[in-house]
Amino acid sequence: MQRKIVPNVVTRKQVATVVVEDTAFQAAKLMADKHIAALVVVDGEGKIIGIVTERDMTQRIIAAGLDGKTTPVKNIMTENPDTLSPDDSAGDALELMQTRNYRHLPVTEDGKCIAVVSIRDLYASVKEALEEDIRETEAFVFGDRYGA
Repeated sequence: MQRKIVPNVVTRKQVATVVVEDTAFQAAKLMADKHIAALVVVDGEGKIIGIVTERDMTQRIIAAGLDGKTTPVKNIMTENPDTLSPDDSAGDALELMQTRNYRHLPVTEDGKCIAVVSIRDLYASVKEALEEDIRETEAFVFGDRYGA
């Protein structure tokens, strides 16, 4: 079974966002408050223009010796990030994340972010699909000895 990003891996939801003028500190605080590792950066119309992650915080703020309270998100975000469509398959998303070394990808529809999928979400989905395949194979090979 080919699992689609939405709804098989993640569901549509209100995504935590920041704007380019917000500081890295504000973004980090929002991530900590929401227990998330990535934020979508949007323009005035709510369209995605970037993404900022925990990795950006460590590599582009802390390791660079910058002050997170004065550094704007626009200086550390990844502009025009790769995105997924709700109909993309989990397998394709996993391959993109592995080849590009991503841990989070925005899922967009009409330029607006409707979800963020993480590598952890994809691994859980793939694991569930494999377990389902094993159950179906066992039922085929051994017959339905345990059910009706």
